[in-house]
Amino acid sequence: MTMRAQCCVVGGGPAGMMAGMLLARQGVEVIVLEKHADFLRDFRGDTVHPSTLELIAELGWIEEFLSLPHTKMPHVTVNMGGQDVTFADFTRLKVRCPYIAFMPQWDVLDFLAGKAAAFPSFRLLRRAQATELLTEQERVTGVLADTENGPLEVWADLVIGADGRHSTVRARAGLVPVSDSPPMDVLWFRLPRQARDRVPFFQGGKGALISIDRGDYWQIAYAIPAAAFDELKTAGLPVFRERVAALAPALRDRVQRIDDWEAVHHLTVRVDRLPQWHRPGLLCIGDAAHAMSPAGGVGINLAVQDAVATANLLSPVLTRGGIPDRADLARVQSRRERAARVTQAFQLGILRDLYPKDLGDDTTQHVPPLFTAFRALPPLRHLAGRFIGMGVRPEHIAA
Repeated sequence: MTMRAQCCVVGGGPAGMMAGMLLARQGVEVIVLEKHADFLRDFRGDTVHPSTLELIAELGWIEEFLSLPHTKMPHVTVNMGGQDVTFADFTRLKVRCPYIAFMPQWDVLDFLAGKAAAFPSFRLLRRAQATELLTEQERVTGVLADTENGPLEVWADLVIGADGRHSTVRARAGLVPVSDSPPMDVLWFRLPRQARDRVPFFQGGKGALISIDRGDYWQIAYAIPAAAFDELKTAGLPVFRERVAALAPALRDRVQRIDDWEAVHHLTVRVDRLPQWHRPGLLCIGDAAHAMSPAGGVGINLAVQDAVATANLLSPVLTRGGIPDRADLARVQSRRERAARVTQAFQLGILRDLYPKDLGDDTTQHVPPLFTAFRALPPLRHLAGRFIGMGVRPEHIAA
């Protein structure tokens, strides 16, 4: 099978769906290839920051979006050594929604897909996994994909690689990322929630525990040193359950629910970035261009900002019937690269001491000096709220 579009987006995650929707909104013919049948995958980035909520408000959809189930967090509080420190306060941001919304990513993607479907130039193909790039004289001209109906060729003036931190597109394009050493891996799991529970959002100690209120359950991330999962598994589930209970005593009566390692999802954290995000006919955005650490939950929002910049800068070329050249693609990287690099430096540097250096490490013994300043100087909380909530270079929807 063969199809033709002005733009083929590989990956139906936050970057891909937002880019596809915004380009189609400008009248660009877009095909989005999503390898799965739906968006129902657990333990993905579920934080929608004020910057993304503001973009949805600019599109006129915020009331409908916020009718979806979600919880709100107006500030980030970290508990270290029994002391609560407000690390980021979003309440003074000059936006319509000064808080982080916790919403399952499948709901966010379903929402964007539904809005995109209203544009006649948009098409989402599910169960379509990109396997190769089509090229002519060193220029990327399309994508070869496996579908349930057989091989598919999608020819396009522009291919956008938005297929995540293990991007097939960037690998096939020969774009090689530069890696940094992440401070941790993350173990995700769920525990039932009760109305009386009082569990800090972030708790330091032997490991670090991030607890997200999902209404009837806690979605929990247990941070461990990078590559320490095998050592923890060797120690056994009882040891793991006790470590969790020590950090969240309110959940001690439920940790027995973790009765098999299959209930624990291991995320190997990867932090990298492409020195060059593009080659003729191809642009990588989101995690395909710069894989982020989960720290701060900013990855989804940086991906969305990349998508907005891509649509703003490239849709004028595509709507005129043109083909984006190297300079056009370079402008997207130039606009977004600094934001990604600064955010990664923040994750890997300033926040490194929040996470354990080995399984025996107690993080309360090396609280980052910055936290003392946050306790003494409240205005710093508002600056951190702006950095985390809005990012280094917030984008806005083009008219």
